[in-house]
Amino acid sequence: MATIQTSTPPETPKPEPRTWKPTTAGILTIIAGILNVIVGIVISAVAGAASWFVLGIGVGAAIGVPLIIIGILSIIGGIYATQRRHWGLALVGAILALFPPPIIVLGILAIIFMTMGKKEFA
Repeated sequence: MATIQTSTPPETPKPEPRTWKPTTAGILTIIAGILNVIVGIVISAVAGAASWFVLGIGVGAAIGVPLIIIGILSIIGGIYATQRRHWGLALVGAILALFPPPIIVLGILAIIFMTMGKKEFA
């Protein structure tokens, strides 16, 4: 008589529990990005208008446009962080949230929370 062997199904790895860290990092990064965009627009408008009348060149755009680009990239990184996708891009967004210096606290906190929640990213 033949014996029937039953095997237990292989255990599936349990997903990491979702914590507040990536979500908080994403929100902080998005806030910093929005502030960067606003500051960039204001600098471009005010300094651009003033430099046009005084110097005849667009100095404000040279300062404001990079801030707008940094802000947009921070917002994209924050979105990736809240979705827990593409950890590297989310971290880049958090690093870019360090600029300009008045909002450096948001960037530092975002980087800390992003690295603490790295295991949750796909």
